[in-house]
Amino acid sequence: MKSICFFSVFFPLLLAAQPGEPGGEPVVILREPVPYASLREADVMWQRRIWRVIDLREKMNQYLYYPFEITNGRRSLFSIIQGGLQAGQLQAYDPAYDDLTVRMQNADALSIGTDTVYYQDYMPEPPYEAVEKKRVETLDPASVKKFRLKEDWVFDKARSVLEVRIIGICPVREVYDPKTGEFRAEQDMYWIYFPELRRLLANVNIYNRFNMAGILTYDDAFRQRLFSGFVYKEDNVYDRRITDYTTGGMEALLEAEAIKEHIRTWEADLWEP
Repeated sequence: MKSICFFSVFFPLLLAAQPGEPGGEPVVILREPVPYASLREADVMWQRRIWRVIDLREKMNQYLYYPFEITNGRRSLFSIIQGGLQAGQLQAYDPAYDDLTVRMQNADALSIGTDTVYYQDYMPEPPYEAVEKKRVETLDPASVKKFRLKEDWVFDKARSVLEVRIIGICPVREVYDPKTGEFRAEQDMYWIYFPELRRLLANVNIYNRFNMAGILTYDDAFRQRLFSGFVYKEDNVYDRRITDYTTGGMEALLEAEAIKEHIRTWEADLWEP
């Protein structure tokens, strides 16, 4: 009887920790994410929509970047998303439309970053003639170094709370010349509806560098805002990014900080006499 109980308790954990190819293994759904508080449209007193970038090279965000291969049940954020697309647990949306209205075929989303490289080689035996060969290069998960987030900041007058709801997430990869290895540009790969992704995030633990005994999931990390990012756009009539109406550099950085400061101070100003 004891052996049966032991098996029933630990078998789901064994399922969740099986190793596999990065992006090739779906997340086993064993628990549901913590539901958001109910929010009626009539209770929305104030709302602000912003877009921000998470740079995975920042130390605070590195738990989202590593590991590239599933290790001890841990996996990177990009691996979770790719696995969800491959298993049909997620739906990809066209990166050109950040309103998440234009669907993509998941197969097309998964093929991004796969290149066929043609090159010249020589026969190993006389007359050593030149021949054209090709090789297929798959996406390197290490090239995905940023994520874009689409967020709604909402003040709920029924609960007197200012809270954030993440609407979408978009992986951004670095594109390099397959022949020379030179950096070309950054590419937005696809958008994912974040509430749909939460079911997967709630079932994968992150590496907690502060306390190994403190178990946190990816969903916990996003709900508790355990990441660093900078604002690159807010909702506006022209649908412009900050870099479209500033000279860039320090001016763009100050504008992004001003947007964040406005959100931080809005609730405090509400209670001033």
